[in-house]
Amino acid sequence: MTQETDLTGKILIAMPGMRDPRFARSVVLICAHSEDGAMGLVLNHPLPEIEFSDLLGQLGIDTDTRTRPVEVRYGGPVEPGRGFVLHQVGEAGDDTEGTLRIGPHLAMTTTRDILEDLAHGRGPGQAVLALGYAGWGPGQLEDEMLANGWLSGEGGDELIFGADNPGKWSAALKAQGVDPSLLSGAAGRA
Repeated sequence: MTQETDLTGKILIAMPGMRDPRFARSVVLICAHSEDGAMGLVLNHPLPEIEFSDLLGQLGIDTDTRTRPVEVRYGGPVEPGRGFVLHQVGEAGDDTEGTLRIGPHLAMTTTRDILEDLAHGRGPGQAVLALGYAGWGPGQLEDEMLANGWLSGEGGDELIFGADNPGKWSAALKAQGVDPSLLSGAAGRA
């Protein structure tokens, strides 16, 4: 894999012909991508029936008046019982064990420490909790992109942390200069 084909930190936007209903109209942030495969988190499928404070209680983490609201999302179909905190970070050098740096100001952490920090009003300025993740084996994501399953592009804080989940798919396409009304569900070759 070359530097040009590394999609880490990019977003994937499901094309209208996406065959997997779990990813229909999804926007996915790629957290890691290499020749061994890819891992990402769905950005626009909230789990409103699951409260962050309830999850903290299940983990034995006490909450108090400083506990910040953190949106809980469906991160993908792989390991749906596992949590991933997607969050802002400062400059390089403040990473801790269990943290994967995705970009200059974005990381994903899987440790209990970040949950305890969020429960007590500390920690990153913006964060979301994803349950599960999207995963692809070697070459699988590239094949899905060639089959017109995904469009890749740049994302921003509003796509990652924003609350307009129903509008993220269209917003992500528009940010890439694509009019969603002009897309077809059929793939073709010239």
